[in-house]
Amino acid sequence: MRVPDLALTFDPDPPQRVLVVDDEPLNLDLMLAYLEPEGYQVTTVTSGQEALSAVAASPPDLILLDAMMPGLDGFTVCARLKATLETRLIPVVVVTALAAVEERIHAINVGADDFLSKPVYRLELIARCRSLLRAKRFADELETVEHVIRSLTRAIEARDGYTERHTERVTGRAGALGMNIGLNDAALRTLQMGCMLHDVGKIGIPEAVLSKPGKLSEEEFAVMRRHPMIGVEICRPLRSRIIIQALPIIQHHHERIDGMGYPDGLRGVEIPLLARIAAIADAYDALTSDRPYRSRMSVEQAVAVLRAGTGTQWDTELVSAFLTLDTGILDAHFHVSASVANWTT
Repeated sequence: MRVPDLALTFDPDPPQRVLVVDDEPLNLDLMLAYLEPEGYQVTTVTSGQEALSAVAASPPDLILLDAMMPGLDGFTVCARLKATLETRLIPVVVVTALAAVEERIHAINVGADDFLSKPVYRLELIARCRSLLRAKRFADELETVEHVIRSLTRAIEARDGYTERHTERVTGRAGALGMNIGLNDAALRTLQMGCMLHDVGKIGIPEAVLSKPGKLSEEEFAVMRRHPMIGVEICRPLRSRIIIQALPIIQHHHERIDGMGYPDGLRGVEIPLLARIAAIADAYDALTSDRPYRSRMSVEQAVAVLRAGTGTQWDTELVSAFLTLDTGILDAHFHVSASVANWTT
């Protein structure tokens, strides 16, 4: 007997939300008349402070922002939004009657994604909105994929209790070391992403190898050595700029200064700096955590291992900088949730 086809019904995407900010009611009415027939959900406010409050309460997908308003002008509002982690990716179009090139340059300098001149022409407005909202939806999808990959990393850790919260501890300690040697904010963000994803390739390693309660055989170790490249292959297709920048950390966090590491046998400064930092944080956490094949070392024992491996396994100067960190960061029971928040932006 033929099984009837099942008709699958999917909810349509919700309307994209546009916040329009202008102190002139007539301008707001005009924007509503242009945008609502296009299917956008439009909210209007009449001041910069109201705009900041509206965004904080419910972040829109796009903001059309009048440049000249009493109190907080559009340039100031835009600068504040772009300086805040939660709102910096919301596209902002500055709408201005000012014709001077300097004003347009000012809009770009405070982070505006585009600008429109008054009077606003409907076709130009719709075209700009469609373009920016398309990019915003793509960025949102990439962010969602990044969260999925991070969840995969946590799922790997959940396969056994020995590596629980390993990724968070590595991220926190690597970030502390990065700050200690003076990395800028962009490098720290890349370091954080790379450390959060450094073991994602272990999703492709059989559990019998991953959780073996003893020394791995030569064949099993060869399988384990594949996880950096598996991680790269998982993450590379995302085309997220920060993930692409973090790929060398994922690929090279098991390289050694003496060239005896894997997967590429890089030596010394051939190993990317951020990967050298991650390698130290990763090794230290492995040493001070219980593993299937041994019990955790004390902080003192782990420090001795790091010192003994300087110049062969790990970067000498970076190990020295790592060992100057606060003892609370080096403690074997270090929990990083608050620490990560202190150095990421």
